[in-house]
Amino acid sequence: MLGDLWNAARQGVSDLAGSVGDGAREKTLELIEDWLEIFPQLSEYGLEITSFSMGLAISPSLNVELLGSHEDWSEEAIAERLEAHKGETSITMVLSTIRTAYRLQKKTKAPLKDPLILKVIVRLSPEVRVVLGQPVLED
Repeated sequence: MLGDLWNAARQGVSDLAGSVGDGAREKTLELIEDWLEIFPQLSEYGLEITSFSMGLAISPSLNVELLGSHEDWSEEAIAERLEAHKGETSITMVLSTIRTAYRLQKKTKAPLKDPLILKVIVRLSPEVRVVLGQPVLED
């Protein structure tokens, strides 16, 4: 499945050859390729892809939403995963953002609501969002 998604994404980005300079296109391809590699690992950690989209424009983007359970993301589990992925920029960015979201949410003293939603937006400047609970309004 991931191979099919990657092939479709790569073809779509390649089709932008006339719109994007060679350097920017290659940088975007490399960036998307790096990020696509983390999704099988996140799946092993209990996060399931619920939405996958590719935006084709002058600056292509990849938008992936994953759903998981809070019980798979204890502080200890996150620390172990960060240690296991030291030096791997994309996945450590995701793991660090998840850890930070849990830490900040805990400070609010509000009850933790299901589900854990992870949104990864990849463009020339990647963005990672963590949602703890079902949002009423989407951004």
